[in-house]
Amino acid sequence: MRWDAQSVTADEGTLPGLDRPGLERAGLLRSVRTPEFAGITFHEVTAKSALSKVPAMSKMPFRWTINPYRGCSHACTYCFARPTHQYLDLDAGKDFDSEVVVKVNVADVLRTELAKPSWQREPVALGTNTDPYQRAEGRYRLMPGIVTALADSGTPFSILTKGTLLRRDLPLIAEAAGRVEVGLGVSIAFVDKELQQAVEPGTPAPQARLDLVRAIREAGLPCGVMVAPVLPWLTDSRDHLRRLLDAVADAGATGVTVLPLHLKPGTREWYLQWLGREHPHLLAGYERVFPRGTYAITAYRQWLWERVRPLLEERGFASSGHRARSGATGRHHDDVRASHDEGDYPSGSMVRGAVAGMPADGGDLRLAGGGIEQVLF
Repeated sequence: MRWDAQSVTADEGTLPGLDRPGLERAGLLRSVRTPEFAGITFHEVTAKSALSKVPAMSKMPFRWTINPYRGCSHACTYCFARPTHQYLDLDAGKDFDSEVVVKVNVADVLRTELAKPSWQREPVALGTNTDPYQRAEGRYRLMPGIVTALADSGTPFSILTKGTLLRRDLPLIAEAAGRVEVGLGVSIAFVDKELQQAVEPGTPAPQARLDLVRAIREAGLPCGVMVAPVLPWLTDSRDHLRRLLDAVADAGATGVTVLPLHLKPGTREWYLQWLGREHPHLLAGYERVFPRGTYAITAYRQWLWERVRPLLEERGFASSGHRARSGATGRHHDDVRASHDEGDYPSGSMVRGAVAGMPADGGDLRLAGGGIEQVLF
């Protein structure tokens, strides 16, 4: 890769800073383009902080996150993090895919924060917003410094990614796991490459991610898989779920979490535009499943859970009482009945109730009634 002239101190090949207050507030140093990343602009910024605190009201199993990048070249049409780009006066659609903010000093800032006497070495999660192993990481190499800083300070951490670049850091992560608790998760929502490339065109192919799971397990580390999001009428058939979970089990995953699609404002508009272009016959069904708000209607979530649960149990990924393993860490959650809230992590909740069924043609769902119980989904 011809990046030698694109070091942080180089002037050749750089672009003037964009006249956008959001980027200026983020500490913009310069904007960079290169032929190896056609159509993508990297905005190098100096971060004032590396650790982000999760709101106290959140039900997430962690309180701190690190996001070395904002925006993501994975270009997943469904990405729940898209609205965060609007805080920088960038849009949640094409800008999110092509205007990537890089916190070039994140590792140094993190070391300073971890050295403070007030730091309690609470678990830190990476990959909760944009992917830390997206393509830009091959150039900027921010993750080795982050992993080393966390391990040196005695801070446990987890990483969730679609990026096979994690292979590069496996020796470092394995060494860190000898000093602190480490959880690794790979996000795999598709088994069919053609559909995967249509929905998330900038991501590694499903087989490459399954091979990453194998590599992590061969390195002696646990690896969960996040089957998320499940897309109504596209990836929620028994055939697709069965084939995907068979592949995940064969790869040696130590846990699986299955989550339905969420459509936050910003994400919703972008995803439905794509759906209207590629699968216009499904729009009416999506309007019924997602009539308002972020989450699918209760009937769909219940229908999907009843379909997924036996498939998980058959493969040893779930047991009685819905004690499912975490897709992010491969470890058990002790309390899977507590509902998730809308954080920056793939999450959700559902209210259980008997469902008559979901027609394959996208027709109406019929909720038949039944007991109500909060469970993770």
